Amino acid sequence: MFALCALVMVAQDGIKVNYKGAKPTISDFAWAYLSAMDDEDECGMEAINAFREAFIKHRKGQPQNKGEKFIVDEKNGFIVYETKYEGIVDRKEMCYWNEADGKHKLFVFNNMNTLENGKPIFTELSDITFYRYNNATKKMVLCDAPGFKVDYGSAYALPRIGKDIIVTKWTDNGKKTQKTLKWNGRKFTK
Repeated sequence: MFALCALVMVAQDGIKVNYKGAKPTISDFAWAYLSAMDDEDECGMEAINAFREAFIKHRKGQPQNKGEKFIVDEKNGFIVYETKYEGIVDRKEMCYWNEADGKHKLFVFNNMNTLENGKPIFTELSDITFYRYNNATKKMVLCDAPGFKVDYGSAYALPRIGKDIIVTKWTDNGKKTQKTLKWNGRKFTK
């Protein structure tokens, strides 16, 4: 549902990414994404508001609320926001990859809730969403996951270091399996 709402929001024009310097940073992508989420559009806002507030505090150099984890790693192009409440971990991650053509970047937002043991809790707001950024237009446009189909019964972990996504799936008997999606500059391969 969240992906559908995001699709409606950006399908026509994309999201403009404003930045200073030679190229955008993860903070520039994150702020563009969070700013594009319109409060008037209630679609998925409960999944975004606390993250946006934490990002604003970070930008102002203010401390985060007690129990919130907020990391911006500009060097590695990664952001994570995490809170815990009654045994549930709400984790939101963002990162980006440079594409091999030198003209595009791939930005991703991962919204996942888990139990403290790491087992995911899937809701209508659980999602991993990809955007393709064009250096010439300075806009990012919603796109399909490059090279794989998103499995909404799996949990995705974005890389803080490196380029690969870890996919974890739980079977009905409680066992988990993992696979790695490797970034090759154009798409992810298994």
